[in-house]
Amino acid sequence: MSGTTPPGASDEQEASRWVRSMFGRVAPRYDLANHLLSFNIDKYWRARTVSRLQEVLMRPETRALDLCCGTGDLLLALELKRKAAIMGSDFCHPMLTAADKKIANRGLKSPLFEADALSLPLPDASLDLITMAFGFRNLANYERGLAELRRVLRPGGVAAILEFSQPPNAAFGALYGLYSQRILPLLGGAISGSRDAYTYLPESVRKFPSAEKLASMMEAAGFRKVEFERMTFGIVALHIGHF
Repeated sequence: MSGTTPPGASDEQEASRWVRSMFGRVAPRYDLANHLLSFNIDKYWRARTVSRLQEVLMRPETRALDLCCGTGDLLLALELKRKAAIMGSDFCHPMLTAADKKIANRGLKSPLFEADALSLPLPDASLDLITMAFGFRNLANYERGLAELRRVLRPGGVAAILEFSQPPNAAFGALYGLYSQRILPLLGGAISGSRDAYTYLPESVRKFPSAEKLASMMEAAGFRKVEFERMTFGIVALHIGHF
């Protein structure tokens, strides 16, 4: 089994508690930090995800969930395309509070609920689309997370995982590694007020499975026609799997 390994965590329960607490601390300035540290390229990554999911999004019967929705950026981008409500879920209450404010400010009524991605309060085969943006690598158990996605998807459903990855080009990878491990913790800590969060986040990317490995894990979990698309020299990869 594999999953995130934050500092000091000796089991899945401790890892989950650490991640929840960390995101709770950075929630008030999370959006600002994301946009500044990614030079606003994170907006493109989400827009590209929405574009790739256009076919399933536009089906009238599609029931969709943005899992690990954080402050709601991908959820809102999906809703703008679909012109209909999409559910959002996260296990960090301060993140959901921020998402709720953002949704209300846009006059939308997206249903939000607080839940652990490894144990969703949803019936089997109840969704047609699940998206996760930069949340999957923070799960305490990746295999169990994929199994839970499978459980709640209907036949014909789609799972889309947008996540940081390791650049395949060695020279660019070294440059990106310098930025993420030396510069990002300083800037992220200054912006968010929590340097340990922005020390953990690049370290979690370094430990995360490669794009190829994640695709293999999705196939092993029962997804078919699994494909991935690298973006921005491979620092991000969008994985799409069908059930």
